[in-house]
Amino acid sequence: MSIALTGDAAARNGPRAREGLERGKSRFFRLCLVPSLTVLAVITLAPAIFLLVSSLTPLDLTRPETVGDFSRPFENYRQMLMDGRLMNSVWVQAKLSFWTVLLQLLIGFGLALLLNSRTRFLEALRTVFLIPMVLPPIVVAIIWKVIYTPDISPAHWGLSMFGITLPALITDPDWALTAIIVADTWQWFPFTMLMTLAALQMMPQELIDAAKVDGATPWQMTWHVTLPFLRGVLLVACLFRLIDSIKAFPLIFILTDGGPGSVTEVTNYYSFQQAFNFSLLGYSSAITTVMLAASIGLSWMIIRLIGWGHRE
Repeated sequence: MSIALTGDAAARNGPRAREGLERGKSRFFRLCLVPSLTVLAVITLAPAIFLLVSSLTPLDLTRPETVGDFSRPFENYRQMLMDGRLMNSVWVQAKLSFWTVLLQLLIGFGLALLLNSRTRFLEALRTVFLIPMVLPPIVVAIIWKVIYTPDISPAHWGLSMFGITLPALITDPDWALTAIIVADTWQWFPFTMLMTLAALQMMPQELIDAAKVDGATPWQMTWHVTLPFLRGVLLVACLFRLIDSIKAFPLIFILTDGGPGSVTEVTNYYSFQQAFNFSLLGYSSAITTVMLAASIGLSWMIIRLIGWGHRE
């Protein structure tokens, strides 16, 4: 009888013991996350909060009394609406982002289709195409500075042998932004190519075989089979590249310094100038805050297009 009672108690206590063990494991895993979340909060949330708070003040390093002055919290944002140079920088940023993202997607997608093979030659070629992406941005900027400078440029020397003369692209108002777009596209098209190539390698062979049986031409297969399959991957690549294009800085800083005039002065570079050239940290923080909000909004729109978080 006692043995039977002991067995019943063990049966009753077994689920409770397992639940207690699961709660202990969950508590342990949450505690393990605390150091990482603390570091993340310090290096991410704290600067973001300081950015937002300082955007509500006329913080000026040359005027110590402006620190903590919240008497006119939205003055910086009001000034932004009347700042013609800021509006121009937004337009320059829009052109830069549109063309760099579009070209990187097109070139990356096209090269991924060409390199979608498992031969050793093409595998080696893929590695060569990845070189621009792994170079530090400053190194890329210096490379293109040499290419765009007529006196030392191998490209200008080569073209001059055929009687072709190019202007100094980074000092020409008509070509300076195009020069930035070309350099940025060269650096980052491998990112799109790599993502697209990885997706193509996972594409079910049944889709390709079915299209061939139906007599689809290569163009029809690309348009009706490959592109729909890669839609999510291309949109994710577009999201990452769009965010990175909004952060464009090293190329502009090294190649054009925002010039000539304000032809290549994008929004974040204008914000940098306000902070470090004119010491207007409050106004610069307001510009950066709006840029952050715009980036989050664009990211949300693209995620909605992808359909993350929605069940069929």
